[in-house]
Amino acid sequence: MKKFLKIVLILIIVIVVIFVGLWIYLKNKPAIPNDYQSKVQTAGEIETKYLADGSYATKWLDQPVLQEFKKYEIAYPTELETTDQQYPVIVLCNGSGTPLSKYSRLARHYASWGFIVIGTEEMYSWNGFGADLCVSHLRRMNQNKQIDENKENIFYQKVDLSHVGIVGHSQGGVGVFNAITEGKNKEIYKAAAALSPTNMELAYNLEWDYDAAKIQTPILLASGEGGGDDWVVTGDQLTAIANEISAPKVQFRRKNTTHDQMLYSADGYVTAWFLWLLQGDTEAAKAFVTPQGELLTNPLYTDQKIDLKKPAPQS
Repeated sequence: MKKFLKIVLILIIVIVVIFVGLWIYLKNKPAIPNDYQSKVQTAGEIETKYLADGSYATKWLDQPVLQEFKKYEIAYPTELETTDQQYPVIVLCNGSGTPLSKYSRLARHYASWGFIVIGTEEMYSWNGFGADLCVSHLRRMNQNKQIDENKENIFYQKVDLSHVGIVGHSQGGVGVFNAITEGKNKEIYKAAAALSPTNMELAYNLEWDYDAAKIQTPILLASGEGGGDDWVVTGDQLTAIANEISAPKVQFRRKNTTHDQMLYSADGYVTAWFLWLLQGDTEAAKAFVTPQGELLTNPLYTDQKIDLKKPAPQS
């Protein structure tokens, strides 16, 4: 009997170890492949160019904070530490259960194109609160020569707060909508991207309310389609969101792409969007400027719609 109980105890311990190991693995598993750029198919010169990393070497900085999201995480061009140049900003809004540490490769990619990229470990980003604090944090960093009396602040007067963009996936897409319409820093954003944003009905049912009609920031809207149809926001639901928006906008779906894959699969065009609107990159603009915009004829995408005209002011 003792031998039997010993065997049972050993089996229980083995099972517990396996489950704990699996839990640790899933908790730390990246939300995107570290080599995603070699896995994502492209079909346009501009898409291919901006899916690849830019020319800047990058560094990473964690700054602990007494907030539920634990810390600010910043990717930035290494040269920032030794130059007097200012760098534009991209703020990241996390999807459900996807803190920035799970998709840091994407943040580093943006930084390699000359951006300061900031996000957090926030688990519930729908209200845009974390994005607001990220902007406020960078503003403070831009104004203070030292972090404390013993440590110099490398970001002092290096943050270009006149060129700030924001991007989010899934719940983070809702965070983008609320940050640019309701947030205390809503006026600062010059470009936005919402990747597979939660559809209006589902967001309402989850009490993640947003009003797309209030959006004044130029915005890129994207979702999956086809064999991996995006259940969080179908094509009709994405169009319903776009129809509420009078600001300049780009809308498309990527074929055979799941909801989760939309975090990174359209990265070539998302990067081009920010480079055009925040850095004035005329090559990147060719992806969107009609009637020859590359996105419109790329066979990997469908339902492409580009409306870059601002509505005429009402009399």
